[in-house]
Amino acid sequence: MTGINAKEVFGVSQLVSTQPGGIVSRQIIHQASGNLTLFAFDEGQQLSEHMAPYDALVHVLEGQAEIIIDGEAFTVQTGEMILMPANHPHAVRATTPFKMLLSMYK
Repeated sequence: MTGINAKEVFGVSQLVSTQPGGIVSRQIIHQASGNLTLFAFDEGQQLSEHMAPYDALVHVLEGQAEIIIDGEAFTVQTGEMILMPANHPHAVRATTPFKMLLSMYK
């Protein structure tokens, strides 16, 4: 694990801050079996279309975003989740300031 202590309670959203005009990421777990990464997007920021070799689960912590999978747009907001399947093109665009927890396991 990176930057957090075992057996310590913490607020997930407080581990990453939105920066004006940017995207911030913080890897929480990085292991051979998978990754757990926090992201904070300012409104309008985006990750361009790409593919990943593993399923990726997005859990929205704050705000709202548009996630495009195989050309289909989905609106996700606080408290919601969406699965981006392996080897399918996807992209993320923040429609408000937005924080997400991305889980990707092999």
